[in-house]
Amino acid sequence: MADPITPGQVVLVGIGAIPGAWLRLRIVNHFDPMVPRKHWGTFAVNLTAAFALGLVLGLHINDPCTDSERVSALTLLVAVGFFGSLSTFSTFAVELLTTLKQGHWRESFFLGIGSILGGLAMAGLGYSIGLAERIA
Repeated sequence: MADPITPGQVVLVGIGAIPGAWLRLRIVNHFDPMVPRKHWGTFAVNLTAAFALGLVLGLHINDPCTDSERVSALTLLVAVGFFGSLSTFSTFAVELLTTLKQGHWRESFFLGIGSILGGLAMAGLGYSIGLAERIA
């Protein structure tokens, strides 16, 4: 049975989520004029966040001072809060649906497959690097 969620854990996730969501908004809006469609900015942010989340979790597992049965406060703050809100599945889903409704079938296919497989690949790469890094 999972440990109950404490109010302190909720606060840590919230504190990490605020700058993560703000940064996503700033990055996507900054690159909006440079990419053909806004969803490519979301795509790039999601892949970057997937890599970083995998890296943090790999480092967490590899840390000899961490009890892997429990999630640390830093993991809640950075991984769940910050990188969880930096990436966004809901925006991806809406942008994919909008692209489909506009009849851009090929672009929708590459956006959907690229986001899912690319996100898994980037998270796996980050995780592998985190596991390979020896924490002293």
